[in-house]
Amino acid sequence: MKTIAITLISLLISSITHAESLKLAPADLEIGEEINETCAGCHGEYAEGGKDGEYPRLAGLPASYIENQLRLFRDQTRPNIPMLEYLNKGQLPEQEIVDVSGYLSSIQLVTKLPPLVEGPDFDAYERMMMTKKLLNIAKLDGDTTAGKKLYNKECRSCHGSKAEGKTSKGIPMLAGQYTKYLKRQVQMFIDKKRIHDIEEPDEELLVDFSPQELDNIFAYLSILDDE
Repeated sequence: MKTIAITLISLLISSITHAESLKLAPADLEIGEEINETCAGCHGEYAEGGKDGEYPRLAGLPASYIENQLRLFRDQTRPNIPMLEYLNKGQLPEQEIVDVSGYLSSIQLVTKLPPLVEGPDFDAYERMMMTKKLLNIAKLDGDTTAGKKLYNKECRSCHGSKAEGKTSKGIPMLAGQYTKYLKRQVQMFIDKKRIHDIEEPDEELLVDFSPQELDNIFAYLSILDDE
C-alpha cells in the first residue's frame, strides 16, 4: 500500500512538473467561467454542488487542489466514471485546467444572508443573486464535542483549525463541504479505492476510527460553517 501511495505522490509531482514545463499562463478567469458552464450541469452555476451532496462543492477550493484532482481524474488515477466524459481525448487541455480551476477557486459562497431590510436602498436582484451563492450545511446528529477533540488531534494539522483548508499547500476545506460527499470519500479511503493524496499519506489513519467516531467528526464539521 505504501508503494501505491509513493507512486501517487510521484504522479502528482510529475503532473506539476509537466505543467510548469509547459510554461502555462496564469488562470484566465473569463475563460474559466465559460468552461464552468459545462461543470455547472452537476456542480451548480456557482460551483455550490448539488443533489444534497451527491456532487461536491468546488467553489473556494484551492486552485492547485482542483488542478491536481482534474489530472487524477483524467489519468484515471482517481476513478470517477462520470468525469471521464469531460476529460478524455484531450477535451480539457492543461491551460484550460488552470483556467477553470482558478475560476472555481475564486467563487465565494455565503452561509447566511444579511437581514432583510426593505427601503430605497434595497436591491431585490442583488439579494436574489446572493441566494444563489448561499450554501449552508445541514447539522448532523452526533457528539460535536467529541468530534472536535478527534478533529483537533488527527485532522487539524493539515486541514486547519476550523477545517478551512490551506490554500498555500493545496489542501481542501472540510467545513462547508457536503457531509454526504465527505462520508463517501472517507469510505473510499478506508476501502483503498482512493489514496490520501495530500501531505504525507497515512493509509491507516481513517481505518483506526470507529464508525461512531467518524460520525462525531462529521457532526463537528457540519456546524463549522455556522460559526
